[in-house]
Amino acid sequence: MTGDVDPVRVRVRGIYTTAVTRLLLAAGHDVVQASEPIRARFDAEFADGHHDVTVATTDDRQGIGVHGDDDAVATVTDHLEAVGIDTLAWADPAPPGTVFDARVTETKGSGAVCSLGETEGFLPFRVTDDRIEEGDAVRVQVRDPEPPWSDRRTSLGTDVRVDGGLATLVRGRDGVTVNTRDDAAGRELVGMTDFLSVDAPDGWGIEWSHAATKADMDALGSALERAVERAATIDDELSDAGDPEPLRRLATPGAGTWCWFGRESRFGLDEHRREVETTMPGHHRTKASCEAASAGVDFVEAMCSPSGEFPFDVVTRQFGPTEGDRVSIGHGKPDGRAFSLGRGEVVEWDEDGTLSVERTLSGGGEYDALGTARESGDTALTKFREGRWWYPTVYRSSEGDLKGTYVNVCTPVECFPDEVRYVDLHVDVIKHPDGTVERVDDDELDAAVESGNLNEELAEKARSVASSLENALSK
Repeated sequence: MTGDVDPVRVRVRGIYTTAVTRLLLAAGHDVVQASEPIRARFDAEFADGHHDVTVATTDDRQGIGVHGDDDAVATVTDHLEAVGIDTLAWADPAPPGTVFDARVTETKGSGAVCSLGETEGFLPFRVTDDRIEEGDAVRVQVRDPEPPWSDRRTSLGTDVRVDGGLATLVRGRDGVTVNTRDDAAGRELVGMTDFLSVDAPDGWGIEWSHAATKADMDALGSALERAVERAATIDDELSDAGDPEPLRRLATPGAGTWCWFGRESRFGLDEHRREVETTMPGHHRTKASCEAASAGVDFVEAMCSPSGEFPFDVVTRQFGPTEGDRVSIGHGKPDGRAFSLGRGEVVEWDEDGTLSVERTLSGGGEYDALGTARESGDTALTKFREGRWWYPTVYRSSEGDLKGTYVNVCTPVECFPDEVRYVDLHVDVIKHPDGTVERVDDDELDAAVESGNLNEELAEKARSVASSLENALSK
């Protein structure tokens, strides 16, 4: 760190994250709420607390937006402008959180175009109960700003919000909500809020971010305190505003800068990234072009990585399958036949090579070796892991009752975009609903060896895998 500038706490997202993180850490600043890949790449401690400024890649990948506290924005912008001679920067005339009295200049099918003075915004009709017509004055707050080179308009809302990093306060609400898919963590955070030494001001509700579920009490208290201070400022600025009068800027809780990177700047960012990670020539130049090119860069660099491991996460992110995709289960037999066990949805995906595929079954007959009836509406949840010599399928009724677990022993699983493939090695291990474990079909494995469809080495591997599974399931 040079001069008397205090360290800035920065949250970084987008295709420039690794390079910008390295740049800011080298300058003595703190990067917070880092993603898991960033934590793995850097030999550094990353806190989960509040941030003073957010650095995020623009939707078109041509640059970044820097938004947050005035001084922090200026400090970070100075570092970014120094990346290359063709980095250009412009002040954002409408940073997130800014409150305007706007004039409606045009109405469209889904919303209204609003003049904010120096720029325009778009107010969707769905966010307001008021009837809006051309010429009306309307009080709005900036939600998602757009860079000056974009042909899209800044997104506006009518409720007033203040951001404290981990906590957002919403004017006109009450209570506590958590923006997370982890319901248990959300409920825990709602309960923890009561123990903080800071309370939301009257007339404001608390909305925690997902990152807040990982933060400690000190970080939560600090974030809420920051939001409360900003809410008090907003209240003061709006208290005497009266009815909307275009065109007025009523409250500006922060600042913003848009940085556009030219070719030299992108190659300069490559140098920063290369200090911590395998980086092909023209990494950022290529990533800035389109989504497919960006995925191609990830693929190439993963293949060039010295880890020596198959980059399952990179391959499947680019080509599939990932969560939400549908795949077929290609069940091969040692005699050369192959057929599909059906198609299912990938309900869970993990970068370690694991797919969970769920199928809804039709009725009729029994499940092989389990002896339980197969009924319409039953579900089969199969967990595949790339390269593993076995996979389990758990059968349940439509009400969720366990009908048994069937573990297939097979050649190493391969998870292709449209189909999971392997060759079944006959011997299997099953676990009945009552917990009884049974090994089946050794005789079919022996017959396959005798007929010449399987060699003894592969058969012995299958027997070894089955023995390990039998022992594990019996415990």
